[in-house]
Amino acid sequence: MDGAGDSRHGDGSVGVQIRQTRILPDFLQSVNLKYVKLGYHYLISNLLALCLLPLAVVISVEASQTDPEDLRQLWIHLQYNLVSIIACSAVLVFGLTVYVMTRPRPIYLVDFSCYLPPDRLKVPVSRFMNHSTLTGDFDESSLEFQRKILERSGLGEDTYLPEAMHHVPPTISMAAAREEAEQVMFGALDKLFTNTNVKAKDIGVLVVNCSLFNPTPSLSAMIVNKYKLRGNIRSYNLGGMGCSAGVIAVDLAKDMLLVHRNTYAVVVSTENITQNWYFGNKKAMLIPNCLFRVGGSAVLLSNKSRDKRRSKYMLSHVVRTHRGADDKAFRCVYQEQDDTGRTGVSLSKELMAIAGETLKTNITTLGPLVLPISEQILFFLTLVVKKLFNGKVKPYIPDFKLAFEHFCIHAGGRAVIDELEKNLQLSPVHVEASRMTLHRFGNTSSSSIWYELAYIEAKGRMRRGNRVWQIAFGSGFKCNSAVWEALRNVKPSKDSPWEDCIDKYPVTLSY
Repeated sequence: MDGAGDSRHGDGSVGVQIRQTRILPDFLQSVNLKYVKLGYHYLISNLLALCLLPLAVVISVEASQTDPEDLRQLWIHLQYNLVSIIACSAVLVFGLTVYVMTRPRPIYLVDFSCYLPPDRLKVPVSRFMNHSTLTGDFDESSLEFQRKILERSGLGEDTYLPEAMHHVPPTISMAAAREEAEQVMFGALDKLFTNTNVKAKDIGVLVVNCSLFNPTPSLSAMIVNKYKLRGNIRSYNLGGMGCSAGVIAVDLAKDMLLVHRNTYAVVVSTENITQNWYFGNKKAMLIPNCLFRVGGSAVLLSNKSRDKRRSKYMLSHVVRTHRGADDKAFRCVYQEQDDTGRTGVSLSKELMAIAGETLKTNITTLGPLVLPISEQILFFLTLVVKKLFNGKVKPYIPDFKLAFEHFCIHAGGRAVIDELEKNLQLSPVHVEASRMTLHRFGNTSSSSIWYELAYIEAKGRMRRGNRVWQIAFGSGFKCNSAVWEALRNVKPSKDSPWEDCIDKYPVTLSY
């Protein structure tokens, strides 16, 4: 009894020793496991070189023992087999020619820009709640719900709403929606054209994506009219495809550039809030009001080989996953009317679970394209073990940090970023760009991944050869990925959206 009392009420040294004996072996085990995995990865990655090393040594030894007489005999032998040599050379040249002519041409990202709204459009939480109250459309329960969502959302005090939403009551009209679209698209494009010095007549492809606002003439036609683009431009307007449509637009532009030589493609990604604000009291339809904010991006792509020297990135892969055949996935993000006839976008409670399943399908396709062979072997072996021996074995989650240096996760909300950080076993620095973009600009829909890439550039973290994974989720339900490789040490473009505030970030977030 006394001994037990001493250990509990003494100077605490015994208690500390017990805790150390428990923690130290776990720590050493995790360190050892880390080094074992690194050793395994290094061994598998360099296995071919290690296998060829003995062969190289043998060839070197044999070559060092070759004398002039051996070389003379080899020359005589080649002279008597001239026809065979010519035939083999012809086959080799033909094969190389076919390869060069049929291989996909590289697609370069020359530059991109993101729209930065004027300060007068900033909407602090207090102003948001005050205007929501003054409209008179929300009951007390809905107002309290929105306040709680904003507190936990990860959005800061400097996000933006369009001009129409700053009026009381809001001035909802087609003209106001067009004005918002023009301000965002033209603002991003003006910066892009200034920074790249590209001429309107050189643009051969234009792709615009905006889910909820599709006027006639289209948004792409508005751009053609504004910048007087050439008459034979191939323009496309993507609507209703959700927050992942930016990657879809890049994929479409890539396909067009593979067909049409020596031209530029411009991709504009945005969303329109003015006519899509929800003025009802259905909780599932109030969440987009709290998260979505004004934003847009413009990207210049090229298939011209001479543009490689001035381009920032080269497109490596685009992987698209669509689960629209599943009814639950199809309806988890759904535009509809509530019981009072008011239109809004409803978010299902099953959204995160569906997003997780869609992500698994997407990375199953992406993994073999980007992961080192060491990770692919581990992933394949765990699948075999799970299939043949034990169905309860957890599938191995590949370490995508070995494939990418930077991650641009769609800033759809704090829950989305948290879930991917956990499932992909990322560190806080890997999701920093996503969290800070959500804090500074909110959910800007399909353009958020470009604000995130601009953040990484503004921090000076993008080095030559670095790989970037842009991953976005959207209604339908879709998960789309784009992989880029940096062609140089990338500096932020002039008039970056982070130019005036990057020194303040990262900020500490409290939920």
